[in-house]
Amino acid sequence: MRGVALFCVAVVLFACLDAIAKHLSRTWPVAMLAWGRYVTHFILMTVFLAPRWRGRLLASKRPLLQSLRGLSLVAVTVLAMAAFKRMPLAEATALLFASPLLVAILARPILGERIGHIRWSAIAIGFAGVLMLTRPGNGLDPLGVACALAAAVAYAAYQLMTRTLSSSEHPVTMLYYTALAGTLSLSALQPFLVDSLPWPGAVDAALIAALGVLGGSGHYLLTRAFRDAPASLLSPLVYTQLIWAALLGWIVFDNAPTAATLAGIAVIGTSGLLIAWDSAHPRTR
Repeated sequence: MRGVALFCVAVVLFACLDAIAKHLSRTWPVAMLAWGRYVTHFILMTVFLAPRWRGRLLASKRPLLQSLRGLSLVAVTVLAMAAFKRMPLAEATALLFASPLLVAILARPILGERIGHIRWSAIAIGFAGVLMLTRPGNGLDPLGVACALAAAVAYAAYQLMTRTLSSSEHPVTMLYYTALAGTLSLSALQPFLVDSLPWPGAVDAALIAALGVLGGSGHYLLTRAFRDAPASLLSPLVYTQLIWAALLGWIVFDNAPTAATLAGIAVIGTSGLLIAWDSAHPRTR
């Protein structure tokens, strides 16, 4: 049960991160928020892990793939924050959760995994849910929808690279590479932003730093959770984030989801659960 508890706490932290990012995006550029998230994450890992790990934090057999994986997560962060800025939290989060559908499709040509009839059915159901959310006349910002779907594509690439690296790389090394890639790539953009922006006040500065604390803590708890519990048990629990996103969007931003939105979220969540169940029961293929 410890692994389940750690995983559930991590999911709540990620939902809170998204809510804070949506709030801050009303005032500050997305690139600046993403930079603050990764810099804080990088500093925390360096301070707390470098003395114990020393040179092993960057000791990778495949540094190029590690870097590409880190940059793909940077793309996810920037695109997701842009989607949160333009869309209600629940709808944006649900579209991001289309990534398992893309992973299921790409796992066969890239990883050689076999896809059975249950997973194909789940993929079809999931895309039906995406269409329910993105249908014409639903009132969602088209650019926000495009950012959310692009983030889902980037996250699918991130997950595929994670699967490839997980057999030979330590999880802490993978986590450090993502923090480093985000810090270096987004730092290059800051000179173009700093000259045209005032310094954030104490409250906003603390919230920007909280993005990194929540993100780093969440990923660390995920790593610990997968040590204590099997992936087949934990993976379906990630869809509880849809519930937290709907609640936070309603309570914090007064974006009460419509019945059609809830139906689309439920369909996407159901498809993800089917994919997770099929992955845990390969004999059904």
